[in-house]
Amino acid sequence: MPRKSPGQGHDTRYVRMQKNHCFACGMNNPGGMRLKFTLDENRKMSICRFRLSKRYTGPPGHCHGGIIATILDDAMGKVNKLRHVVALTREMTVEYLKPVPLHKPLLVQGREIEVRGTQHINSAEILNEKSEVLARSRGVFIAIDPERMFAKYAKR
Repeated sequence: MPRKSPGQGHDTRYVRMQKNHCFACGMNNPGGMRLKFTLDENRKMSICRFRLSKRYTGPPGHCHGGIIATILDDAMGKVNKLRHVVALTREMTVEYLKPVPLHKPLLVQGREIEVRGTQHINSAEILNEKSEVLARSRGVFIAIDPERMFAKYAKR
């Protein structure tokens, strides 16, 4: 049986944030996307099923490229939680392979590629209900000390 855990927010086992205002996954951001990720520890993946409303329109009937990049970035970032680290995006590339439709079931999956010290290299893909890859990314994330960086935002 795959072991899954929630992947929301920017908490780690060491730091608990008071609120999560992240545009992609923040439940405390009324204007955000509120994506709900799970972590599959056995497959070493972050997973999120979602649909995009017309609010995220780019080309008619399809998602804006910046929103696609946001979703991929968050999926890759969530993978770092499997190692109990907070890592910030240093760089990422996005391949837009097919238009991402609005109002259709979609899936984003993030995976770890490699870890070199504080550098975490991850990938992500957005798939449609036929499992066709619509967009993919690769990113480099740098692990930070969340206690130092987020001290004024953490629960006491």
